[in-house]
Amino acid sequence: MRVWGITGTNGKTTVTWILAEFLRAGGFRTGYITTVETDTLSRKIYTGYTTPPLAQLKEIFAEMEANGATDCVMEVSSHAIHQRRTGDTIFAGGGFTNISEDHLDYHKTMEEYFRVKLSFAEQIARENTLGDPPPFAVCVDGEGGERMYEACRRISGLDAFSVTAKPPAFDFSGLQLVGDYNKSNVALAGALALVVGVPYDAVQRTIPLLRPRWGRLEPVANPLVAADVYVDFAHTPDGLEKVLSAARGFCRGKLWCVFGAGGDRDAKKRPLMGAAVARLADFAVVTSDNPRSEDPAAIIGSITEGMRGGKAESVVEPDRRKAICLALGKAQKGDVVVVCGKGHETTQEIKGVKHPFDDREVVREFPNKHGEYK
Repeated sequence: MRVWGITGTNGKTTVTWILAEFLRAGGFRTGYITTVETDTLSRKIYTGYTTPPLAQLKEIFAEMEANGATDCVMEVSSHAIHQRRTGDTIFAGGGFTNISEDHLDYHKTMEEYFRVKLSFAEQIARENTLGDPPPFAVCVDGEGGERMYEACRRISGLDAFSVTAKPPAFDFSGLQLVGDYNKSNVALAGALALVVGVPYDAVQRTIPLLRPRWGRLEPVANPLVAADVYVDFAHTPDGLEKVLSAARGFCRGKLWCVFGAGGDRDAKKRPLMGAAVARLADFAVVTSDNPRSEDPAAIIGSITEGMRGGKAESVVEPDRRKAICLALGKAQKGDVVVVCGKGHETTQEIKGVKHPFDDREVVREFPNKHGEYK
């Protein structure tokens, strides 16, 4: 079974899933491992990790192979790379989406973060036992892409190639995933699929079949809400910028963003997240994400520092449910509300306790069965 690894700050889950869809369209029996879901071809499970620990990873590989898998596409996080969590896994090739401010609580500096990401490409080349130099696709449209591509070109034994979403590579006219960043995700997955041996026609006819899922700019319907509502996992400055820029493209009225930042994680990105939202949204509701052990007020304070001077009108509501309901209640027809930060997650962690919480369900239940805001 060939294993393909996808790394980068944002877009790993989407690229992994899309590449699996393209491989399947080409006749390859393909499983996948993502932050949200692992598909072993006989069942779909949630591991709780972006990249599972090695013992669990080997069990998943064994199950996929027992189910006749020819290929597995998996997300490979920077933590997993640094901790060698993939162990002796031989990767047939891989891809890089982008790199931007995140995880500096762990890596400390952007230079170290970049070095760790680059070391994954070096690992693929160094440990290759499959013959020809393994392919490694780099999205040069993404932040840090050009630098990563030039660095990968210098790695001996690696077939590094650049990928851009610009035509004429693929026809995106039927693509249901909005935003230029999703064109980049599709282009990266498509380029790798072609190298693997999927016919171009199979890739092209699959593109219009891709639908938003897993809280990645996922539309959530509620007939009692005048605005169009989307839930997204964006939790970095770059992620927020891309998502809100995409939403601005189809927003006919005002753009609302409900967002926060996770506790016990990279604190340096919080004011940058605030600045991105203040620059791109018309209205911002700053709230809690997963505060974990931190004081939500302190996290929110760091975010709002970065919002000074931005164009967005803003309000603070620490209670996430109330914050979402506030936006839903005030947004008008033609407006777009994007609830950011948690996406697919179904819990909110506060002081070590994970409480049931799904942004999508909050939207669907608005104003709630009692006719009130919860």
